[in-house]
Amino acid sequence: MKYLKSILVFLTLFFLPIYVKAYSNKVILGGENIGIHIDTKGILIIGFYQVNNHQIKATPDIKIGDEIIMVADKLVNNVTELTKEIENNIHDNKVTITVKRNNQTIPIIMNLEKVDDTYKTGLYVKDNITGIGTLTYIDPTTKIYGALGHEILESKTNKLVEVKTGSIFESTVTSIKKSINGNAGEKNANFKFENTYGTIKENTTNGIFGKWEKDLPQNTIEVAENDEIKIGNAKIYTVTSGNEKKEYDINITSIQNYNNTKNMTFEITDQNLIAKTGGIIQGMSGSPIVQNNKIIGAVTHVIVDNPTNGYAIFITTMLQKGDEVFN
Repeated sequence: MKYLKSILVFLTLFFLPIYVKAYSNKVILGGENIGIHIDTKGILIIGFYQVNNHQIKATPDIKIGDEIIMVADKLVNNVTELTKEIENNIHDNKVTITVKRNNQTIPIIMNLEKVDDTYKTGLYVKDNITGIGTLTYIDPTTKIYGALGHEILESKTNKLVEVKTGSIFESTVTSIKKSINGNAGEKNANFKFENTYGTIKENTTNGIFGKWEKDLPQNTIEVAENDEIKIGNAKIYTVTSGNEKKEYDINITSIQNYNNTKNMTFEITDQNLIAKTGGIIQGMSGSPIVQNNKIIGAVTHVIVDNPTNGYAIFITTMLQKGDEVFN
């Protein structure tokens, strides 16, 4: 059997109490392009640069993916605070920082170097991420929304991004880089940060979830239970130009109840969408899937060897996770 790679664009037996479904039987259908901004917990080290032709020494070694949480005895929450506390706590060209690594806190002594009256750390760091994706649904009763259908990973470290605060907001698709075999394409978009749609509470393996803060549209769609989903025709809703949401034809090719994230495979059959995007592209994650006038899931991954094919998550999985995030 040919092996197909998949990329993100992008489990024990136990007894449970009876689960009372808190989410609605009907939701507001998504498909809108959204901007995403997250201020992360901790300051993430994503790389190193050389100072005076060598790397800054640290004892013990610093690793990519470490999160800086303290300088000397001061907690730091962002890059601005980090810079200030380093400047205030340098002694003999050294400063002590504390990082979190695999749930352990590790004190590290860094030997800084001065260049043009400025101390250099040799670290590339970040405290926020910004990107785009697609809204999947809004629960009209709780105002909980779900988007993406998969986690957001920091691109340099491949670590799950932990949310301190975050928001989703209006974004307009300006152009498309098409997918080709072996390389996933992407949506390009302009951001309108001032037009905030809602907050982000948590980034999970099943998507990002938060509370919708705008007026709710009145149209709703029924939620399909997993056993209602069938092999065959369905539609996805997404934006490929401006803010215009359109529906496109797909074909559900398999249903995998044993998988917690990749619950369905599908192929795009709509020739207009293939001509526009080449298949599934980055930024399409979260595009809702509708079959027999019910929402059944959301696009999550592209198969890069054949980008007209991809994976999707059950809508019930996203709805349950959204409920868990707020309970």
